[in-house]
Amino acid sequence: MTPQERIAELRAAITQYDYKYYVHNESDIPDAVYDALMDELRLLEQQNPAYADPHSPTQSIEVPLDNTFAKVKHPQPMLSLGNGMYEAEVDAFRDRVTKGLGTHDVAWVVEPKIDGLAIALTYENGTLVLAATRGDGETGEDVTSNIKTIKTIPWTLRPNGATPIPRRLEVRGEVYIPSAEFDELNARLTAAGEKTAANPRNAASGSLRQKDPRITASRPLHFFAYSIGPVDGQWPDTQWGTLQALRAFGFAVNDDARWFATYAEAMAYATQWMTKRDVLAYEVDGAVLKVDSLAQQRELGVAGRDPRWALAYKFPAREATSILKNIIVSVGRTGNITPAAEIAPVQLSGVTVSNASLHNADLIKKLDLRIGDTVNLKRSGDVIPYIIGPVLEKRNGTEQPWQMPTHCPSCGTALVREGEEVAWRCPNVVGCLEQRKRRIEYAVSREALDIVGFGEKQAALLVDRGLIHDVADIFALEGDDFVGLEGFGKTKITKLIEAIAAAKQQPVNRVLISLGITLVGTTVSQLLMQRFGSVAALAEATAADIAAIERVGPGIAQSVTEFFAIAENRTLIDKLTAAGVQTSGGAAREATSSALANMVFVVTGSFVGMSREQAEALIAEHGGKTTGSVSKKTTAVLAGAEPGANKTSKANELDIPIIDEAALRRMIAGESAHQEGN
Repeated sequence: MTPQERIAELRAAITQYDYKYYVHNESDIPDAVYDALMDELRLLEQQNPAYADPHSPTQSIEVPLDNTFAKVKHPQPMLSLGNGMYEAEVDAFRDRVTKGLGTHDVAWVVEPKIDGLAIALTYENGTLVLAATRGDGETGEDVTSNIKTIKTIPWTLRPNGATPIPRRLEVRGEVYIPSAEFDELNARLTAAGEKTAANPRNAASGSLRQKDPRITASRPLHFFAYSIGPVDGQWPDTQWGTLQALRAFGFAVNDDARWFATYAEAMAYATQWMTKRDVLAYEVDGAVLKVDSLAQQRELGVAGRDPRWALAYKFPAREATSILKNIIVSVGRTGNITPAAEIAPVQLSGVTVSNASLHNADLIKKLDLRIGDTVNLKRSGDVIPYIIGPVLEKRNGTEQPWQMPTHCPSCGTALVREGEEVAWRCPNVVGCLEQRKRRIEYAVSREALDIVGFGEKQAALLVDRGLIHDVADIFALEGDDFVGLEGFGKTKITKLIEAIAAAKQQPVNRVLISLGITLVGTTVSQLLMQRFGSVAALAEATAADIAAIERVGPGIAQSVTEFFAIAENRTLIDKLTAAGVQTSGGAAREATSSALANMVFVVTGSFVGMSREQAEALIAEHGGKTTGSVSKKTTAVLAGAEPGANKTSKANELDIPIIDEAALRRMIAGESAHQEGN
């Protein structure tokens, strides 16, 4: 078989696998086999550039940069939808339809109203040539390069026997992010120090409008097709036929769409389906009822910007009312006092809610919340419930204003509020029992010592029993200390003691994190230990010494020196060292080669095979240097998934290469970083 034949064979096979996987959620082959086929195709294409094809499946992510969004005038306006919150409003819509058509003989299609971003896709002779956002309905933005990174959008339409591929076809639908993948995306953004999205729709919109398509490609975007714009060619004469044709052409079409012969059946389905809201894999805000016949749609026409032949039957708002029973405050590990609302249990978005966020005393004062108030609740992103405000007309005079405590609820120390800070704080760092519990809880967390089986309940129990006073005391615990304590059986005790012993091997930067110094997290702890080598040496450093470290600065320096100015914290270091915990070494790595000598890198995003800190350590190991910001002195930006937009934008502005992990390793091996045209 010639290379050209093998390339054609691989492209056809991978396209089919992609279609089954991304459109039908079916997988014919293991992931490892798929990856091997994709790698083989990439290699053959590199070795045979004469057979390059911009529509090859290997190009679905590796698209050219497009730093501007040109304006696109829609050949046919992308209409908005009228909506009804109540069944009577939908019934009135039905009456307008039947009156406008002069008949009750109307078939209906019911489709989920996906909460995403509307997109128009233009195909010429079956090939995608343009993708545009809805914009104002008349004019949108050209996002073709970014759209091509979405696997559920075909670059070329699949031939099928039912409907010939039109000469020109505009397909319309919704770009969205599934709920679970949205949570994972926000977790990755948080880990990378980037701004998170408030909800899946905002995440989808922001991801699609990235100036660097590689960022869009790293986001979990999906697409549902649901209608068409202008068509030059043969096409079905119904909405239901449209959905079947779109599916046959290779588009994902929502499986919950249904056809009904009567309005009563359609409305019954829409009402019943809307009860699934809290178990769906994606965000929806209602169900759309459409007249099935395209001829009848044209006859009904448009009223303003809304079609007369479709209506969104909207979900009720995810809000509820309850009684504010009390406002309690909790003490954090740094002494911050945070108020929270205790409310009468109420159902909200499918869950029973009895607590809600209040954030700080200033917010309570601003909302004029009083104990006994009837309050409106909402769930932010359908996760964290919070109070919108009181229902003033429900007040009867028995409600009581709330006052922020003047003293710590744990230790009784007078609270302080510094400068313009909104938070009140307990300054009793050493003697406050609740601060001690929170510090130990933080010390054993995954980011720090990662002691499996040791969490909030265990920290509180052991502190209350007087068995531990600080994190170092954990390493003096023995199995007998747990005997008779609630929740500790023989097996659990054995595993916990083993986990505590294993934590002694955590590297020094993890130990530094476990101390809970404000502003000292994963990256900063690594930088500090690379500079000072031990926690003891850091404790002796001046603020000027610490601030001189690149990417650290005066704020962190002040926090560190204030921490070690407390005698008890210095004693804690001695106790940890005596317990066999690694309080020195393990962070700095000597260069083993000079492959990256005199090169300066900026590392951003997250990586599959290593952490960002490990990437920086790898660069240092081979003679390179890393900095936190892009400048003319930067050799390259090493970008993983979800890279910082400011850094990649600055790199593009200065014409500085943006490389991936594979390119970095090629540089270390003495090869070019640009073998694949990056």
